[in-house]
Amino acid sequence: MPNRSPDELFQLIQTLEKAEKRNFKLFMSRSAATDRSKTLLLFDALDAMDSYDEELLLRRHRGISKQQISNLKANLHRQLLTSLRVLRDEDNIDIRLHEQLDHARILYNKGLHQQSLKALARAKELARSHHQHTFLLQALILEKKIESLHITRSFSDRAEALSQEVEELDERILLIGRLSNLALRLYGWYIQKGQVRDASEGASLRAFFFQHMPSVSLETAGFYEKLYFHQCQAWHGFITQDLLLYYRSCRRWVDLFTAEPHMRKVEAQQYIKGMHNLLNAHFTLDNPAGFLESLRQFEAFSASPEAQTSLNTKVQTFVYLQLASINRHYMEGTFGEGLSLVPGIEAGLEAYAMQIDRHRELVFYYKIACLYFGSGDRGTAIRYLKRIIDGKADLRADIQCYARLLHLIAHYGEGNFSILESLIKSVYRFMGRMQNLSVVEKEILTFLQRTFHKDPRRLKPDLLALRDKLHELERDPHARRSFLYLDFVSWLDSAIREVPVEDVIRERYLKASRQSAGRPKSRWAPALE
Repeated sequence: MPNRSPDELFQLIQTLEKAEKRNFKLFMSRSAATDRSKTLLLFDALDAMDSYDEELLLRRHRGISKQQISNLKANLHRQLLTSLRVLRDEDNIDIRLHEQLDHARILYNKGLHQQSLKALARAKELARSHHQHTFLLQALILEKKIESLHITRSFSDRAEALSQEVEELDERILLIGRLSNLALRLYGWYIQKGQVRDASEGASLRAFFFQHMPSVSLETAGFYEKLYFHQCQAWHGFITQDLLLYYRSCRRWVDLFTAEPHMRKVEAQQYIKGMHNLLNAHFTLDNPAGFLESLRQFEAFSASPEAQTSLNTKVQTFVYLQLASINRHYMEGTFGEGLSLVPGIEAGLEAYAMQIDRHRELVFYYKIACLYFGSGDRGTAIRYLKRIIDGKADLRADIQCYARLLHLIAHYGEGNFSILESLIKSVYRFMGRMQNLSVVEKEILTFLQRTFHKDPRRLKPDLLALRDKLHELERDPHARRSFLYLDFVSWLDSAIREVPVEDVIRERYLKASRQSAGRPKSRWAPALE
């Protein structure tokens, strides 16, 4: 996995674009900060480094002493953030509102009460038009202070109107807080465990959901209430495998931004996340037409100014667009073509190493491994799966388990019989410890244990028997989760026919396309969040 320097200042400098570096140096040339020359020297030194090495820095730049380095770094960090604050002023609604509120406070402190109220009126209008309730509340609180302490000749019922507006806003913010808390807790549950593993876990999650879901009237709700309400419903549907609820909620999530396009700039990451989950929903429900339409919409957004507003937005767009592109190759059975994406993904993981979290890396490695396995290159698939297996198993228990199972299946296909017995025991123990050993996994592990020593030419009856058994289990709602991670039936079909998995899925996809009947309920790898 990509290395990440722990030094925060170095990380910040590595994210700067050329224009931002140029702006910082111009900013420093106008600054009266002490030790300006040493601050700039430190900036240039850190900018030239590939990785942070303080001892090397001090050896190369004798003008910076070890006693000074801590204070210089703190000053450089502060000056960098100040210069970025000026450069990014018009690109961020939060910064613009902060500035307007600061202007109102400065005018008030100067005793210019009417001017302060005018500045607050502008801030309130901007906050309302962009649904920024916390900023609106700050503006109202300052307005209440001015009206209660000074004679402003405002209209007679202003006090009552202000009080009522603050009370209504308090209730709205409280509701948004409860909904966003629930959405976050559901998402955190998924990151740790994946989708529900059995009926008991499903019942527990549903009970938690309904206990914490507040009552919401969508007819009177604002943008953020609706956004977090649909997020809660989406996570609930996805985790409990209620895929129609997942799709409908993701569709409404994205439709919020269609109804108010200006919010795509204000909440670009929320829009990107919504598009990603809508694409996942289309993929999981085997809806190629809807998937391609949403993918075109997402690709158009990726080329728009809204997608370029910040490095964070660029990274999120890269991650989710690449995941959708991989899913398209899964859906169409063009695994070999999909391998052309891998160099760009690897380059992106390296370039954005400080911004992409380990959870997202695990998803990429798993999905890339599935591409190679599906195309027939099991050796490379094993190498990518090892990146997951050899890492710390503290995140995404579902990926950890199925990476090990696919790793075992790949070695089985390669005929690496000398290690299969120990691998089978290892996978069985690991999946049992992670409480991820359903009847599907037990059937597959039993099959591998029973047949790995057999002559491959005599395996067809065993393969057919296992395929029939798995076809039955696909109809069991408690066993269905396993098939969201690997299309075991297509793997068995490929083994029976002695062709790569992609040939099986491609034929099925083309047949369904000709019949215009939609793709059969089969997928090679999951629509992982």
